[in-house]
Formats: sequence, structure tokens, C-alpha cells
Amino acid sequence: MLLDAASLYFRAYYGVPESVTAPDGTPVNAVRGFCDMVARLVTEQHPTRLVACLDLDWRPAFRVEALPSYKAHRVVGTDSGGSGSALAVAPAGIPEEVPDTLAPQVPVLLEVLDAVGIATGGAEGYEADDVIGTLAATERADTVQVVSGDRDLMQVVRDSPTPVRLIYVGRGLAKAETLGPVEVAEKYGVPVSRAGEAYAELAMLRGDPSDGLPGVPGVGAKTAATLVSRFDSWADLQAGVLDRTDSRLSAPVRTKLAAAAGYLAVVEPVVRVAQDAPVRLDHADALPAEPADPDRLAALAQRWGLGTSVDRLVAALRR
Repeated sequence: MLLDAASLYFRAYYGVPESVTAPDGTPVNAVRGFCDMVARLVTEQHPTRLVACLDLDWRPAFRVEALPSYKAHRVVGTDSGGSGSALAVAPAGIPEEVPDTLAPQVPVLLEVLDAVGIATGGAEGYEADDVIGTLAATERADTVQVVSGDRDLMQVVRDSPTPVRLIYVGRGLAKAETLGPVEVAEKYGVPVSRAGEAYAELAMLRGDPSDGLPGVPGVGAKTAATLVSRFDSWADLQAGVLDRTDSRLSAPVRTKLAAAAGYLAVVEPVVRVAQDAPVRLDHADALPAEPADPDRLAALAQRWGLGTSVDRLVAALRR
């Protein structure tokens, strides 16, 4: 199981009242909510290995160089032009624009995970999506479950050589959807035979304002799905744009794609998650049956008022 850590602790922060505090009054709603989510996932899904994947760079240089608008609207003191300075990224893996009362909770959460014995993973210069993409792509022993509220990770689903499924929590953990190639194909109208990579291509064409991806003007989700269904790969589609005899493209659509040629030439590495990021785990990913450091975990639980949430997580490990 690969957790998109930031996606989950942001959801925990907004899903649990800020009135949930430590004895000294410090909010711990994100820590408690995250622990409760992991406890539920472990109880229901029974993973034997688990990694909490971290953003060590929320706006990687290679993506910004390819497409300066990438997440530019999230940069402090700038508009979508991409000038200005980004909020600092803490070594603990805190991404951009973290609420004041969430930022101090992330180091606490990482301490708790370490005391429990749950591995964390990151890659310098890469996002958590890339950590997940790399670990999923290179796994050859076990089925992989990715847990995230980020639709971009639909691109990692596959059936072989080992199955990869996305537990999508965009509407909360209680309404989680487990998506594989069949489900992604049915939901977005992409070919099931290459649903993951086709979803990424659909996203390139459609665009995503939340990430600063303009997409191709005049090409919406339905047209994008039709296009990726007609072509065998992104390279095949780009070749089709240049070949005026290729009947898979109507003249109006070819005109729109040709007008966006500059964008289409650079967007692929921006949208596709890396499969070769230099991922480092802080320790082995085997999920322990008992806390790695029970005394430190107990001290953390007492200091931060995490009692019942930590208890639930420890109980889930023992099942």
C-alpha cells in the first residue's frame, strides 16, 4: 500500500475539527485524522507492506522548465506568469501553501509514523506522485494499492506484471472507490488495454486548471477521450497531427491540436508521473505487527493527546 501522504493529511486537516488539540492547545486534528485513516485502511485492506510517500518538491524544476505555468498560481506573490517566490518546503515534506495550523503537525505525524514503524519514502526534486509512480512501476512481487484523492494517479493503474489499483478518496475514505483499468476506462471512456497511460494523455489534452495545465483550447474531456481511443500512444497522436492524410483526426480537431503544438510538445513529462525517481525509504516497508518503538510512541501520544487514534492504529497492526 502506497499512501499519498499530503493528500491524506490535508483531507484529515479539513475533515477533523481544529478544536481537536493537544493538552497544550496545539491543534492535532490532521495527525489524529491521518492515524485514523491509516488504521481503517490497514484493518480493511490488510496490506503487508506500506509506505507513506512524501512531496520533497511540490513544484519540480523539470516540470516548471517544461511548462512555466505548472502550479504557478500556487506561488506566493505572483499570478499565473510564474514569477515570485514559492513558500518554503520543510525537510519534513510539507508542500506549498500549508495552513498555519497544519504545518507544525506534519513533523509530529512523521515522528508518530517512525515510532510505529511505518516507512516513509521520498525523492529529492520530485513529488509524491513520482514516488508512488516509481514504486508501483518497479513492483514485481505484490499487488499494489495506491491511496490518494488525486485523480492524476489514475494513470498508474494496471493489471500486469503485478496489479496496481487506486483507492480513490476524492469524496472521503467512507466513499472510497477502488479503480483499476476497467473502472478508469468506464469512467473516462479511454481504452481498457492501456487505461492508465491513456488517462494521462486525456489529462494532457483536457488540461487541469488546478495544476496550471492549459490543455488544448476547444478540446474537452469527451473529445480528448475519443482522441486517445483512436491512437495507440501519445507519439502516435502527435504524428497524426502532422500527417494531414490521417483520417483519425477531423480537420477542425487537427487545427486545434496544431495550434497547440508548442504545448503538446512539452506537456508529457509534466503530466506523466516519473517511473524512475531516485526514491529512498527511511527503512524497510514491511508493516510491523507491533510498534517499532512503543515507549516513544506512548510518549508522543501523551504529549500530543493522540491516545485513541494511536490506540486504533496499534490495534490495526495487531489484527
